Amino acid sequence: KAADQPIVFLRNESGKKMQHGEAIALARALGEQFATRAEAADRSSTLPTADVQALKGSGYLAMNVPKEYRGPNLSLRTCVEAQLELAKGSASTAVVSAMQLQVMGGARLTRLCKEAVSGTMLVNSLASEPEIGSPSRGRIFATTVERSADSFVLNGRKTWSTGGTHLTHMIVGAMLEDEPTNVLVESHREGIEVLETWDDALSLRATDNHDVFFRDVCVPVDNLAARADAPQRFQPWAPMLFSTPYLGAGLAARDAVIRYALERVPKALGKSISTLPKIQRQIGEVDVQLMAARALLLEVADDEDPPPAHVAAAKQYAVEVANSATEQCVRIAGAAGLSRCLPLERFFRDARAGHMHPPNSDTAYETVGKGAIKLFSDR
Repeated sequence: KAADQPIVFLRNESGKKMQHGEAIALARALGEQFATRAEAADRSSTLPTADVQALKGSGYLAMNVPKEYRGPNLSLRTCVEAQLELAKGSASTAVVSAMQLQVMGGARLTRLCKEAVSGTMLVNSLASEPEIGSPSRGRIFATTVERSADSFVLNGRKTWSTGGTHLTHMIVGAMLEDEPTNVLVESHREGIEVLETWDDALSLRATDNHDVFFRDVCVPVDNLAARADAPQRFQPWAPMLFSTPYLGAGLAARDAVIRYALERVPKALGKSISTLPKIQRQIGEVDVQLMAARALLLEVADDEDPPPAHVAAAKQYAVEVANSATEQCVRIAGAAGLSRCLPLERFFRDARAGHMHPPNSDTAYETVGKGAIKLFSDR
């Protein structure tokens, strides 16, 4: 059985579970590999199959699976740091991996854990719909699941299905008897259609963020999750991991503009523009922002039970810095930064999507503000 076979990433040559440093090294190696395909993937608006196969085959997508399911059980801090390395290669692919890691970190469903460790699964949680947009401000789905004789029948349409046809499993938000719930749906079931609606978008073009239609899809009773109206403990996995593709794009832009500055030798100057104090100051400004955002993100991720205000602050600051840093890098490169001869314009575009990932700016600042007021009042 595939689940009984050791996966390179999950165990090293001595048979011990992989540790933090080894996970970061794997992420860096994968990111370097993804970078070689990122430009072509952006041009074709297609998630590379080779990227997905590498994520699954290396065991990267199972890094936070608990030990009882033969997983490394690596921490949120390790996952966030690994994601930053991966995103420097491709922000689009990093969004795809973030989706599975946040599902595994937040839910850790037994069936999913076992399939993640086997290296055969790519899962995403599908909640957004054309009628409601993101359900982050409320969960009244148009998608429905109804009881039949010995199963449930699912009907509806979902947007932003990051991973598209590469998904093997989907956790679908739906209404059951006027109450929101989640349904685990395997992608091979009849009645599922992926409509390729994600084409030439501004940001993250290579995520296969297509729409999915469910038409009388029969799912077993065991695939129905617990009712979503029960009180749930705050989970930091999603907002923390959703920060990483964008900050990773900022870090990649910093590296790219430094490389350009070292290689750019105008005839009138006779030496690299990296020797100019103006260029050095501009790069320094970018680097200070990125260092601060990375430090805050990792500090919050290091907390075993981070307060929602800290999570919101880390996510919001990471996205703001990613947008600022990528814009400054384009300016440093000048006209070359606007063309596809450099990857800076892609990093600039990809960073813009961070504002759309919940919590968005107003919600994040409101959460931070409430936290600050409570902390002051409790003193």
